[in-house]
Amino acid sequence: MIRKGNTNDIDAIIALTKACATAMIADGIYQWNTHYPNKAAFINDVERNELYVLEINKTIIGSIVISNYKDEDYIPIKWLTKDKCNLYIHRLAVHPLYQKKGHAQQLMNFAERYAKTHNYISIRLDTFSQNKRNQKFYELRGYKRLGAIYFPKQSKFSFYCYELVL
Repeated sequence: MIRKGNTNDIDAIIALTKACATAMIADGIYQWNTHYPNKAAFINDVERNELYVLEINKTIIGSIVISNYKDEDYIPIKWLTKDKCNLYIHRLAVHPLYQKKGHAQQLMNFAERYAKTHNYISIRLDTFSQNKRNQKFYELRGYKRLGAIYFPKQSKFSFYCYELVL
């Protein structure tokens, strides 16, 4: 079941993202660290009604942020569509014990249905340039790589921006 996240979910989501970070680091992918994602980001997501969680048997195994807010970091990117009615995906995570079972696909299907139902013209996101698995995941879904941005507190490597025109 996918539902809106709330403040009671934040500790479970922090544990989930820490498990993801540990698994990525074990694979040599230094995408998430002690600075990101953090509790303050998830509190903000809840306050803006943008956080969704995926539960199995009342256990949170995944999360996704679905936002219509364009971060300043995205300004340099030449997007495929105008800055009007765009949806942004952030912090997609599935606990490592539940990965490779279609749960990330389920969360993205939910986000894409949400975008279409609410008449958004595109979905935008970024993913770490060193995370080839994520790049392939989005590209197979039809997302187009458009450019790169940097988050110095996360990594010296860039993050690729993607867009799917709906």
